[in-house]
Amino acid sequence: MQIRNIQGAIFDMDGTLLDSMPVWEHASERYLQNKGIKVRERLSDILFSMSMQKGAEYVKENYHLAESVDEIVAGVNNIVYTAYEKEVQPKEGVRELLDTLQVNGIKMAVATSTDRPMVEAALKRTGLFSYFEQIFTCTEVGKGKVAPDIYYAAADILGTEPKNTLVFEDALYAIGTAKKAGFVTVGVYDDASRKEQGKIKEQADIYLEGFVSAVESLQR
Repeated sequence: MQIRNIQGAIFDMDGTLLDSMPVWEHASERYLQNKGIKVRERLSDILFSMSMQKGAEYVKENYHLAESVDEIVAGVNNIVYTAYEKEVQPKEGVRELLDTLQVNGIKMAVATSTDRPMVEAALKRTGLFSYFEQIFTCTEVGKGKVAPDIYYAAADILGTEPKNTLVFEDALYAIGTAKKAGFVTVGVYDDASRKEQGKIKEQADIYLEGFVSAVESLQR
């Protein structure tokens, strides 16, 4: 990976900076298990494409829960927040990559679909928070990553043009959004999106199977 002409970098968090996708994949299972309920199916696969609301509705109906949908959502969110606060770790090589970019004067920001309390809890505990000029969340921006608004907002704070700004993402649709907006896209492998890797390699301007090799190439 080369950084000539690069002035800024925008990072997705889950599956990119942090190895946190398994938390989301299994949060509903943990919620049920905490209630002593046996999960009888591959629940994470069923809920993968659902919103939190729809997933809670599915769990309530299929596991005959007395709790309301809102109570289930709150319970699952609490499990996720606790994981961010105490368990989730950076992906291998992340800290070294951030150090290398910082040494080269490249300003950085986070653009994530996760809500701020969880983001700050995880980044502060892992020591990554101080690397970033600012954190941007889809909730606060008002649009998801199907629109480029969050990337434009981050680039504006960094003071960089899209053509001089890297966007690190592990999700195919987000890479497509950033690329169409003129950013230099970096596809990052994550096991949760393994089925999309062929398309991610084709779509992204740069593809990383891991951050360790990226750091090594930048240090040559």
